[in-house]
Amino acid sequence: MAVVIRLKRLGRKARPSYRISVADSRDPRDGRTLETLGIYDPIAKAEMEGGVNIERARHWLSEGAQPSDTVRSLFKKRGVFEGWSLPPKKKKDRSGRKKVTAKRTTKLAAQAARLEGKAARQSARVAAKKAAAAPAEASADA
Repeated sequence: MAVVIRLKRLGRKARPSYRISVADSRDPRDGRTLETLGIYDPIAKAEMEGGVNIERARHWLSEGAQPSDTVRSLFKKRGVFEGWSLPPKKKKDRSGRKKVTAKRTTKLAAQAARLEGKAARQSARVAAKKAAAAPAEASADA
């Protein structure tokens, strides 16, 4: 069972508040939790001291629970990680991004050809304007 520490949304519309909870990673965000570690109110003016049970948070981290990115930053602010090293952050698998394939190569070649044609048409228009303007200037000088 993979255990995560994440936020569970509470509150009303446009006034959220969250519970910092420990849950199975397969459970939904607002579903069943194993334990509640504290609260987080992002709209409150003053940060509440003692909003997180630091001892229980350290216990779950030592058991291998992975905090979400938001919970990790909250724990840093509240001092949960003081005195011991942070658990390693999971690296996202992005192996499929921007993969060079035959379709992509063809698409990039077509795009380059379009840009070349566009540049050629633009330079032809500029040359035509200059050619039209040159005789007009010559007759105005005479």
